[in-house]
Amino acid sequence: MQAIVLAAGEGSRMRPFTLSLPKVMLPLAGKPILEHILNRAIDAGVDKFVFVVGYKSETITDYFGDGKKFNVRIEYAFQEEQLGTGNALLTAEKLSEDRFLVLNGDVLADRDSLKSMTKNEGLAVAAKSVPDPSGYGVFEVEEGFIKSVVEKSRAPPSNWANAGIYLLDQNIFEVLKEISISERGEYELTDGLNLLISRNHKINMIELEDWIEIGRPWDLLNANETLLSKIDHSIQGEIEPDVTIIGKASVGKDSVVRSGSYILGPVIIGDRCDIGPNCFIRSGSCIDENVRIGNAVEIKNSIIMKNTNVAHLSYVGDSIIGSHCNFGAGTIVANLRHDNANVQSYVKGERVDSDRRKLGVIVGNNAKTAIHTSIYPGTVIEPEYHGRPGEILWGYVAAHPKKCDLDTKNEEVIDPKKDDLFKGCDV
Repeated sequence: MQAIVLAAGEGSRMRPFTLSLPKVMLPLAGKPILEHILNRAIDAGVDKFVFVVGYKSETITDYFGDGKKFNVRIEYAFQEEQLGTGNALLTAEKLSEDRFLVLNGDVLADRDSLKSMTKNEGLAVAAKSVPDPSGYGVFEVEEGFIKSVVEKSRAPPSNWANAGIYLLDQNIFEVLKEISISERGEYELTDGLNLLISRNHKINMIELEDWIEIGRPWDLLNANETLLSKIDHSIQGEIEPDVTIIGKASVGKDSVVRSGSYILGPVIIGDRCDIGPNCFIRSGSCIDENVRIGNAVEIKNSIIMKNTNVAHLSYVGDSIIGSHCNFGAGTIVANLRHDNANVQSYVKGERVDSDRRKLGVIVGNNAKTAIHTSIYPGTVIEPEYHGRPGEILWGYVAAHPKKCDLDTKNEEVIDPKKDDLFKGCDV
């Protein structure tokens, strides 16, 4: 079986992290998202892959190569402009076989459902029943076959959300050459499916048992929690005396966990890390390679990307910290509102409900806080931000702010006492 993986886009809703990496290469439970997709497809019987790449494609091709280290064959198709899923699939036509899976690069389906897809004799799509389908494209189903695909609608005809996983054949390319550009300015793969259906092609619907969709930065935290409990763990680094490890934990090669540290799994610590002494690493945390966690630091349910330093006496909870960052000593991240309402944060510069009761800070690459910095829940900090001692950060913090008073470096100046985004905070 062959799989074509659509991985050409930036994933702009995942900024600030996708300013330097395509979304499919963001770390999740110690591996890029795309590697998790690859492994699940391999378990379902796929041994040949075509990765459709575009935005910062070299990060993908350099990491995966020709697939030998994964015991599969990987070829690449290049999408010069990100003109939608239909256009992306068309770029892979010359490399495609008679029948193939199509996988979106931001959806992790369970292995058993993928196996059901590969064993299907005809065409098929994957779907998941969701309580609120208004934010999804949905399938209208009749007797187990797709009657139509309806893009996001205020009155969706069903609860069957399109999971972005398809089993198709060469007929899809003929119809994709006929479809028109959509209102979003893209060529939609779903328009091709509707055209196939109109020409009496039967398309089965297969229900997913489980899926993980990654669209916004804090979705990485949700996915991380799910995956960490399911993967194999091993201790390859040095564990000094008087370290306590409870539950599943991985410690990578050439890493050291220093005396007095307490790890409550599931936790992953990558290669060449220096942890402690006297740290508390709590469940759900994933610490990438070459990270330094200083004395008396607490990390809870967070993703710390490679080459980052969190100095002594700091707290980081429910947060995502980019690579090459530095948290000055005594940096405290608040992750909970006093009124227990959902934390609001930012996607593409717009304030949104995170649907999370606990959410700390989202920090782009190469950002630095100074000593005694306090950070409000849901704060987003741009890459390259350099702070000053004793700052209080909230909202959307720009790397190069407009000229303003010396007591703030925020692009958006908000009074925490008046804005309901900040009804108190707690760690």
